[in-house]
Amino acid sequence: MFLFRFRAVVAFPAVVAFPAVVAVAALLVGSAACGGPPLVAAPAPDPGAVAELPKDPTPATKVAETLDPLTKRCRERLETARGQRLALASFAQKHPRAAPATPTAVLNALNELAIAIDLAAAESSLLFAVHPDKTVRDAAAQCEQQTEALKTEISLDRAIYEALASLDTKTESADVQRLVALTLRDFRLAGVDKDEATRAKIKGLQEEIVQVGQSFEKSIASDVRKVQLGVAQLKGLPQDWIDAHKANAEGKIEISTDYPDYIPFMQYADDDDARKALYMVYRQRGWPANRDNLQKILQLRYDLAKLTGFANWAERITADKMIKNAKAVDDFVTKVAKAAEPRMKAEYQVLLAELKTIDKTATEVSDWQSAYLQGRVKKAKFSFDAQAMRPYLHYDKVKAGLLALTGRLFGISYKPNTTAETWHPSVQVYDVFEGDKAYGTIYLDMHPREGKYKHAAQFTLVNGVKGRQMPAGVLVCNFPDPKAGNGLMEHKEVETFFHEFGHLIHHTFGGHQQFARFSGVATEWDFVEAPSQIFEEWAKDYLTLKTFAINDKDEPVPAALVSKLVAADEFGKGLWVRHQMFYAALSLAMHNRDPAGLNQDALVSETQAKYSAYKSVPDTHMQASFGHLNGYSAIYYTYMWSMVIAKDMYSRFVKEGISNPEVAMRYRTMVLEPGGSKDAADLVADFLGRSYDFKSYEAWLNKKK
Repeated sequence: MFLFRFRAVVAFPAVVAFPAVVAVAALLVGSAACGGPPLVAAPAPDPGAVAELPKDPTPATKVAETLDPLTKRCRERLETARGQRLALASFAQKHPRAAPATPTAVLNALNELAIAIDLAAAESSLLFAVHPDKTVRDAAAQCEQQTEALKTEISLDRAIYEALASLDTKTESADVQRLVALTLRDFRLAGVDKDEATRAKIKGLQEEIVQVGQSFEKSIASDVRKVQLGVAQLKGLPQDWIDAHKANAEGKIEISTDYPDYIPFMQYADDDDARKALYMVYRQRGWPANRDNLQKILQLRYDLAKLTGFANWAERITADKMIKNAKAVDDFVTKVAKAAEPRMKAEYQVLLAELKTIDKTATEVSDWQSAYLQGRVKKAKFSFDAQAMRPYLHYDKVKAGLLALTGRLFGISYKPNTTAETWHPSVQVYDVFEGDKAYGTIYLDMHPREGKYKHAAQFTLVNGVKGRQMPAGVLVCNFPDPKAGNGLMEHKEVETFFHEFGHLIHHTFGGHQQFARFSGVATEWDFVEAPSQIFEEWAKDYLTLKTFAINDKDEPVPAALVSKLVAADEFGKGLWVRHQMFYAALSLAMHNRDPAGLNQDALVSETQAKYSAYKSVPDTHMQASFGHLNGYSAIYYTYMWSMVIAKDMYSRFVKEGISNPEVAMRYRTMVLEPGGSKDAADLVADFLGRSYDFKSYEAWLNKKK
């Protein structure tokens, strides 16, 4: 999107049976330094005694304290952006008294415009996703709509395009030349070269896409479903989890579709019917409202693509990515699926054999059985019981260990900021330092609550600009809350935590650019997951784990248990990769055609049958809660594309030592710090000393133990 990056770095959908490779889906830009969301003071990041949090929704007085400044800041930032827009347009005028259109003058105005509108987009997008009060979320949604409308107007402004196109940048720096070239490309992709009537249609379509997309997200976030089960149906679950779920007056246990309930239940519950019941309601979230919302989004995107000269939305959205076009996406998905097919088939037969030890009449494995059966196989074949890891993975200790690890690797430290204003009392804030030099701020919003974004993502609060503003990033997750239970995590959740933190350090280290366009996680979209996926590797390293994976008896996790975890983790890769290719192929198939008359459920069923080991389950409508169809549209492939690159980059860490601060600092300097100032392929080549290839990924996929 022209000038302004509006993505969130989000996690994969919860496919609990498979290795948790998590990612990106909302890069937003806003500012704590320039008036962040004032609501409540952040708590001390490492509290001792457990205190009860204030109940949502926030009292009306607090809502007013947030709502009025939010609306005011949004208005002021958009007014600033409009002023810079006029200044930019004036450079295209040939009036003798007009200011000279020098590269410095034009790009300074362009940068100021980007900073102002990014700040408005960031705060509104973040609060829309996380604020506990619906009134504030609605106000944030309005600001987001206004911001997106202005972005569209600017992207279609011919005067600004002409001012930039007229610049002579031959003697300017590489950053200046790159900024002008990419911005002009974005203008053309937006449709700036179309006639006035067409540009008006484009503007209308863009605004409607934002509004319907918000409705799609709301329908997911607000739809927390529950099943009521008998106590006997909890058999197999960890005792600490059972203890945290008390029976109601009717003697029933309520299990919700929120991650802290859903993930352990699908992995451990012995009762097949209970797992299926929870699976069904989980996959039905957002339905039926999002059937119509998704259909509208698909049609609007298709119409927009046609107006801007593309055959379909998939072609338009891939035009500025590393992969370049939709045909290459299809080829990549096919290549990965073919590479994973033998392993998928073999692993499926192992699961089916395990199911037959429970039910001799079984003829196929269903999706709701996958995580449970994989757990049984890993316990039988690798002597690994995932429940054995839980006592060592307390959220507070994992968090402290992660901060310590990144400090050691990258030469930084974190200082608690207890005076920063936040949107909820549970949010913790740290300032990042390198020695005495301030480097940025991070916010951790880590536990579920009503109305909050339901997955895991890194949001941008401030995109750093050198000499102007420090980067500030936010992790939004849904991990077990020590204040609402024992805070014990699944190891897959630890991997997710590491993954999302990889985005956060990328945002922080890359957030010191001259131009906002290049700040933070600003590379091509199909690379942004690589720096996060590579960071998951440390979550399986014993020397790393033993520093924080410590139980209540102060005993570190045994080396033998971690060895079993790593060995067991090899099982299920083929199943997982193929299921991810189902998601990638579905996101592409939804967008590479005219969606008029599309039967969504039929397309889901057809695509799942082609790529996944598991059949589509009737009456589940998973597309209604597949949030990536809104945020990522046709490019879910980016997760696996990034993983190919991540595995290759990690090969250098393996060669030189994953705890070696020298290679970590080279990685920081060559890959993270440049932000978007170079093409991703060049960043990787700088670090590896060569172009990336498929070999490391293929070796990982074929590794047995």
